[in-house]
Amino acid sequence: MRITKFGHSCVRLEHDGTTVVLDPGMFTEPDALDGADAVVITHEHPDHYLPDHLKRSDAPVFTIDAVAAKIREDAPDVAERVTVVTPGTSFDPGIPAVSVGELHAVIHPDLPRFFNSGYVFTLGDTTVYHPGDSLTVPEQAVDVLCVPVCAPWMRAAEGIDFARAVGAPRNLAIHDRVYSEAGLRILDGQYAALLPESLSFSRIPDGADLT
Repeated sequence: MRITKFGHSCVRLEHDGTTVVLDPGMFTEPDALDGADAVVITHEHPDHYLPDHLKRSDAPVFTIDAVAAKIREDAPDVAERVTVVTPGTSFDPGIPAVSVGELHAVIHPDLPRFFNSGYVFTLGDTTVYHPGDSLTVPEQAVDVLCVPVCAPWMRAAEGIDFARAVGAPRNLAIHDRVYSEAGLRILDGQYAALLPESLSFSRIPDGADLT
């Protein structure tokens, strides 16, 4: 099993010879998709979905209906290899998964809600949850939470409370390109200080593996 963090919210999962890449968006280098057996996308925002990345890969794409509609508009050739995932259902992009939730976190009450599904993957004995841009707590226990740490739609306190509610023993920081490095160091201290000792927190460089 291998979990690699790429730009912003992009995470690469490898297990039993299969590689699944989640949310390769505009902050992600194209080589994050090299060798991918499948790509999974939580929602349509450009920091999570970039059609050019999908065009340079032959991997099948698994995503929700709203993103599939965008792909048909932005990259018709890619649309032929898209599988639509229904919220709350199981699917298999090579690593067994289940979709969680169906709405993006509230950005502002005056703005419409976007669709967003997070995903729990089962890598042997380890479960990994990538929520996309949501704070939806999955019904099942997870071992690794890819936890958003900074976003226009979230206060740090909300991210910390989300990690507490999920209760994953290991927490990998994602959604980390909004703040400066100085601001991220402040967040590192807040997450480390306010999460229970039983919940570890890691923010690792792009291209690094969670160890």
